[in-house]
Amino acid sequence: MTSRSFLRLVLAGAVASGAVVLAAVPAGAASPGKAKAPLTVPVRLLALNDFHGNLEPPTGSSGRMVDENGNTVDAGGAAYIATHMKALTDKNTIAVAQGDLIGASPLLSAAYHDEPSVEFLGKLGLKVAAVGNHEFDEGYTELRRIMKGGCHPVDGCSPAGKWKGATFDYVGANVLFKNPNERTDALASLGAQQAQAKKLMADWGVPALPPVSVKWVNGVPIGFIGLVTQTTPNIVTAEGIKNLKFIDEVKAANVASKILKLVGVKAQVVLMHEGDQVNAGQSPDACSAVAGAGARIATQVDPEIDVVLSGHSHQAYLCKIKDPAGNDRLYSQGGSFGRVITQVDLKVNLKNLDIDRSSVVADNHVVTRTVDPDSDINTFVQTWRDRVAPVANKTIGSITAELSNTATPSGESPLGDVIADAQLAATRTGGNAQIALMNPGGVRTLLSYPSSPAGEGDGVVTYGEAFAVQPFNNLMQVVTLTGAQLKTVLEQQFTGGPNNQPFTKILQPSANFTYTYSTGAPWGSKVSDMKIDGVPVTDAQTIRVAANNFLVGGGDAFAAFTQGTDLWSGPLDIDAFVAYLGTNSPIAPPATNRITVTS
Repeated sequence: MTSRSFLRLVLAGAVASGAVVLAAVPAGAASPGKAKAPLTVPVRLLALNDFHGNLEPPTGSSGRMVDENGNTVDAGGAAYIATHMKALTDKNTIAVAQGDLIGASPLLSAAYHDEPSVEFLGKLGLKVAAVGNHEFDEGYTELRRIMKGGCHPVDGCSPAGKWKGATFDYVGANVLFKNPNERTDALASLGAQQAQAKKLMADWGVPALPPVSVKWVNGVPIGFIGLVTQTTPNIVTAEGIKNLKFIDEVKAANVASKILKLVGVKAQVVLMHEGDQVNAGQSPDACSAVAGAGARIATQVDPEIDVVLSGHSHQAYLCKIKDPAGNDRLYSQGGSFGRVITQVDLKVNLKNLDIDRSSVVADNHVVTRTVDPDSDINTFVQTWRDRVAPVANKTIGSITAELSNTATPSGESPLGDVIADAQLAATRTGGNAQIALMNPGGVRTLLSYPSSPAGEGDGVVTYGEAFAVQPFNNLMQVVTLTGAQLKTVLEQQFTGGPNNQPFTKILQPSANFTYTYSTGAPWGSKVSDMKIDGVPVTDAQTIRVAANNFLVGGGDAFAAFTQGTDLWSGPLDIDAFVAYLGTNSPIAPPATNRITVTS
């Protein structure tokens, strides 16, 4: 990014601070003897997070939401989102989002590199969005294409023609270049603020994405600061972001806040792709968040920041937290998959151009399906459904009962185990794999087994259903690990170690690999009794281990995978899964007894 382009992005409609103040005074402001001009003006924010390309109404638990009355209702779907958004939108509205709008998407969107979803969000009126970790699933270069336009370098143009780019701003203040070729030093147009801005930039680095966006409503500027979880390098494929670094969210937000203030933008909102877990089953309007990574950022960012809208954890909550100056500010999130729209109403003081925090009122609206779906968006979604139908509806296998991705007490799931078996089958020839391990977060949904009125399940699995389970298009790879290194990988499933695993993530093992872990043992001594085909594993032996390239690259904080040698790359993970279903159908749910748990 050049310095000139950065400056344009920072200003984004703002000018020098004096001009901002002048521009904020409404035309026809009161003069002596006339009625006084209003002291404040209203602004409404409508926010989405973690949409993940769910143009069609999501199914299963992903398509249900607890509403304000404690009822579980069907929710989500692009046409329903559009209806609700129109009902909530007024002349004071800015539509925003907190990341993961794309990536890990159903086939309808993913088959065309999520161009349909980004186009839909433009039709929805979205103006600004933080990047999420899933915006980097296909790498930084592909994200730039989505932002700026152009056809995919491998797959070419979609049936809709040359991609025109996103109509909204993507922002990410804590995404920097590791080794920038250009310095952001041409800040002459800031005039008296030039030296201060240079110092701020020197302390920060060179952003790889626009760090902020300024939008005007009712004559006042609102500054939006984008943040993505600092853990992004651990949860996306390393190759795609090899030239980037993701710095501390608080540090980046504070620098961005100071730059906004420097150019006269005092009403500031953070769009943050990080959040917290909740106490289950509560109203989306409750402050049910359990303080974690999201709350840390929300309480520590600069007091100038008035509102923090979050994402990433797929939860819904509305909280008031204290900023470093001891003042209340909103900290919220709106679920995932387009099931909730967060409405924030506030007022901006015309004298100081800042948000009156006492005026901030928020409401999480569940996107129910009891309204009429928007006809234009329905037609739009159907167009893409027709385009992808020949691929999505192809039968690839069958199952005898539901294959769930819900973890059992050991951490295994029936579907996770099946995927591990599929990956081993796909990598034995060529990669000489002996075992396979699958990350549970990559098993995105279940394979359902719907029943007819007579009680007979159809059991058919289509390509679209299989793709919904594994939508990342990761490569299958095989590396050689010693027995001791394999044990370290398994130890890294648990919190408490040097890899900073945020919560326990049990890898799904292929059927021929068994082991025991102790819940009470200290980190480093939890795993024991590893066996391959019933034969104990020794520390010194070498083992060919299959996993997707995300894990092999150290993703999900499994750093020990990067010690592997003799790397071999094979088919895509979805292709391995499809091939296994085709060869072994009908597939019954396996017994989840590969891992033994002791106290």
